[in-house]
Parts: sequence; structure tokens; C-alpha cells
Amino acid sequence: MPMHPPGRNYTQTLQEDRAAVILADRLGYCEAFIGEHSTDRCETIPSCLAFIASLASEAKQIKLGSGTVNLPNNHPAQVAATVAMIDHLLEGRFIFGIGPGGLKSDMEMFGNLEADRNAMFVEAIDHILALWSGDAPYRRTGKYWNLSTERTLLPEAGQGVMLKPYQQPHPPIVVTAVVPHSKGLQAASARGWQPITANFLQPAWAATHWPMVERGCAQAGLTADRRHWRVCKSVFVADDDATARRYARDPNGPYGFYYWNLLAKRRSGGGSADIFKHDLAMAEAAVTVEYLLDTLVICGSVERVVEQILEFRETVGEFGTLLYAGHDWAEPALARRSMELMAEKVMPAVNAAIG
Repeated sequence: MPMHPPGRNYTQTLQEDRAAVILADRLGYCEAFIGEHSTDRCETIPSCLAFIASLASEAKQIKLGSGTVNLPNNHPAQVAATVAMIDHLLEGRFIFGIGPGGLKSDMEMFGNLEADRNAMFVEAIDHILALWSGDAPYRRTGKYWNLSTERTLLPEAGQGVMLKPYQQPHPPIVVTAVVPHSKGLQAASARGWQPITANFLQPAWAATHWPMVERGCAQAGLTADRRHWRVCKSVFVADDDATARRYARDPNGPYGFYYWNLLAKRRSGGGSADIFKHDLAMAEAAVTVEYLLDTLVICGSVERVVEQILEFRETVGEFGTLLYAGHDWAEPALARRSMELMAEKVMPAVNAAIG
């Protein structure tokens, strides 16, 4: 996202976030997705596209994705032009993650707290795709945005002409699903977009996502391919189990802070913590930070983490990419070591086990 305690120095956390992606690139991680939030002191990247641009020349192999561009909070023409530029900077190593946004204070700040953000989201991406596939002058009328360069087009000078992405017809589009039985995932899959399952969904609910993808693909006459399913998990690997438990299962540690923050935001304004429950019959008071750490975080030595990932895969079914969720580097040496062990020890063992 990432998620940092509000007292940390902002300059340092930006450096840390960049260092995490550069380290992932060096270790052979295949992708890194960056979120964006404008009105949050803990989730501190207001523009994932600007952040990705800052990495274009330093992260040389890894694909970089927006995770996500929150479309109702942005003008679609600005997004279309910036994404086209980013795709060229990365020479096609860009993945276009999109969503309606989930941070309530952003919704209030951008004036869409009470709006139909799903409708805004759909209109925005339709505008963006039309700008990329069409030619100037542009004539698009919508409920939320009207797009045109008819009155000012000067094609011989380049005026009024939109940039096209490096990848044609456009970068791959992914969407994140955060609720069980996501109907949005079904609609997205019908459009050929790829799914990401969030790391704060209980495994039993994460398993409900693939059937929705299959429904959407069938609806559109597409073939559902599990290799395109990305599933995110909070993972911490250490050289021994005791160190892993101390770092990742402590309610006052970086993983504890992460889940406390998500839980507090979910409950704000009288909201429910249902998405965090493994059983909807659970009492609300039973959804504690300790419960979330116990049920949502994979941690331990290399051997123990391999076992837990395979157990998780048995529950949710086959998927193509395991996304390693980013967390604050409360102890940088341990955080880096976890990423190293994940790449060099855990994933080779997992891949060997599943063939």
C-alpha cells in the first residue's frame, strides 16, 4: 500500500518503499504493485504513477503495476496520458491496476463520498480505453466527464492529440477484489481484466473469487486461466520460528500495526469487520488484531512458511502469482532477510512441490 506508523519520517519511508522495490527487482520478484492514497498519514503514496516513474531507471527487470489508480479521484484524460508515458518509460513493463478507491477520506476530499463510484469507475475506464483506441479529435460525453479536443485540434503541431501506450492495444488491466463472491470481479473478468485477491481476506473467502472469474469469462466467451490470478498474502520469513513470531505476530509490531489500521478504518463510522471473519456468525468483538495476525499472516522459518503457503493453496485452489504484501520495515535487516529468504528458499521449494 504501503503502511507506515504515522510518526515515521516521510522522506525515510519513501526511501524505504523505493528500496523494497529495488531489492525485489534484484532478487527476481516478477511484479510490484503500488497503491495510492491522498489523505492518509500511514498510506503515504498519493500517486502510484509518479512513484513508479521514479523507479523506471533503477528497477530494470521487474514489472511495475498501479495497485490501484483510483479512477473516480482522477480525470480520465490525465490518467490515459500519464499511463501511456509510464508504459513507454518502462518499455512495456507496466501493469494497469484500476479501482474505485476504498479510502473514505479520499472520497470526501475528492467530492465523491456519496456518489456512485462504481459508475464513475466504469465511465472513467471506458473513456481511457476510447482515448487510446481512437484518433483526434475526441468527442466523448459522459455523466461525470466530457472529453473533447474538437475546438482546439491542431494535428500538424501535435496539439489535441493523446499519447498511446507502449503496449498495444493497452497494458494488461488488473483489478483487486476485497469481498467474498465479488460481483465486480465477475464483471471485470467479462472484460478480459485479470484478478488480484487482497491479503486481508480469509482463505475460505479468497476461494470464492475464482468461480466469479469463471462466470465472467464464460459470460463473454473467454477462457478463464488460473495463471492470470494473483493472490496477495502477508508473509514474513526468518531464519528461525521464534524470530518470525516475535516480528510478525506481535500486535505492536509492523504486521500488527498494519492489521490494526485496516480494522480501525473498516469499523470507522459504524462499519463492520465482516470481511475479516472466517465465519460471519463470529461476534464483532472477536475480530481482534491478534485474531487477524493468527489467521491472515503466514510466518515462520523457511520450512514452516513453505508448509503454510501450500496449505493456503489447497484452500483457495491453484493461482498463478503469489503477491508478497509490503509492510513497514520496523527492523530493516529482518525485513530484507525475509524478502531474500522468500525469493531464494521459499518459492523454489513451493514451485518444486507443485511441479
